[in-house]
Amino acid sequence: MADALALAGCGGDNGRAVSDEFANEYLPEKSIAELQADLLTGKVTSKQLVEGYLRRIEMLDRDGPTLRAIIELNPDAGKIASKSDADRRVGRLRGPLHGIPIVLKDNIDTGDKMLTTAGSLAMVTSRPAEDATLVFRLRMSGAVILGKTNMSEWANFRSAHSSSGWSGRGGQARNPYVLTHGPSGSSSGSAVAASASLAAAAIGTETDGSIVSPANACGIVGVKPTVGLVSRAGVIPISASQDTIGPMARTVTDAALLLGALTGVDPKDGATAASRGKLWHDYTRYLKADGLKGARIGVLRKVYTGYHAQTDALFEAAVTGMRAAGAVIVDPADLATAEEMRHSEGELQVMMYEFKRGLEAYLAKRLPISGKSERDVPRTLDDLIQFNLDHDKEELTLFGQDMLERCERLKLTEAEYREILATNRRLAGREGIDAVLQEHRLDAIVAPTGGPAGK
Repeated sequence: MADALALAGCGGDNGRAVSDEFANEYLPEKSIAELQADLLTGKVTSKQLVEGYLRRIEMLDRDGPTLRAIIELNPDAGKIASKSDADRRVGRLRGPLHGIPIVLKDNIDTGDKMLTTAGSLAMVTSRPAEDATLVFRLRMSGAVILGKTNMSEWANFRSAHSSSGWSGRGGQARNPYVLTHGPSGSSSGSAVAASASLAAAAIGTETDGSIVSPANACGIVGVKPTVGLVSRAGVIPISASQDTIGPMARTVTDAALLLGALTGVDPKDGATAASRGKLWHDYTRYLKADGLKGARIGVLRKVYTGYHAQTDALFEAAVTGMRAAGAVIVDPADLATAEEMRHSEGELQVMMYEFKRGLEAYLAKRLPISGKSERDVPRTLDDLIQFNLDHDKEELTLFGQDMLERCERLKLTEAEYREILATNRRLAGREGIDAVLQEHRLDAIVAPTGGPAGK
């Protein structure tokens, strides 16, 4: 292939945009490590990367297949990239993400010119006061925030009958491999953006499957970290006991690089205190060819397999591969509580209880955007419900808001909530995962993430 600079034409610093050839041939499937290698040698600049990804977004996201993965672009991305290039020229490098364009899910606060809306039109009249902690850490690591990604509105917690990947603000995101199929959600836009090389990588959030499910559907790597490994401060919440943030990328190495940039104890999020002494800022140290040798891996079967023949076949091949890599396979290693958890309403009750309280605490800190007043800013869950009713043609045409209404009507005392939460943790932890790990002396448990992308 031609030299990257030749493909880029004259580059961005003198005002000429990168070529379509650069956007179509150089950028697709490029890993962060490969981009960094070319940045180091001067083959490309961060400004050219930004312009190349912007061109791909124009061709694939706005036009062509219209993937609708990107909900908003950062108007300062080019300027930030140019500063990154200037720092590189004088040897001032911040880390392995220096100059790398990254996109963020639209429920992650940025204190810049972009909005943060969870995909909802109700949120376009207000803005956060500052960056989320994880965004601050990404900036400190040298990453260039290219834009925000589309998502299932309100992180798929608006309705039990929603369309995954749809938001009132962003429309319906499409699976980049099969346009007629869904990208899954709620971190749908982040998965599509990473899969289609609309950015070097993306950040998603998860409460229950919202990173791993779209990663599965779009053929990328998604990591859901333990709650508390990454600060949730500045992220629009669903559940204080379950929310977490993680990387979405095309390779395991890229995901590991991103995860290391996100971790850290944060006084703004008490859950992070538990990660003290247990976190790393470089997870690539564990990417070893013989890393599975001697590891005891348990195989979940009951409940977690048997729902799709092709998925089962791929899963069996993966287990065989782990055994060939030297792992000791314990099969089966089932959770005694799997059936009880599957049929329990406990998780949903906890999420509904925490959603209303967490969301209203978050909304209280939002600021009106320029030209809007306090009365234009939603402060309660009821305000959001009423907005949707008042703007039903934009928000309620495809599906309703039954989940928001259930949360608003929920009658659950603090004592009842605490009891249900304790039961959930017992079933999933002490009598579930923890019990299986201890019984079989396991290092890890494996199970399929999900079936093929649905229509």
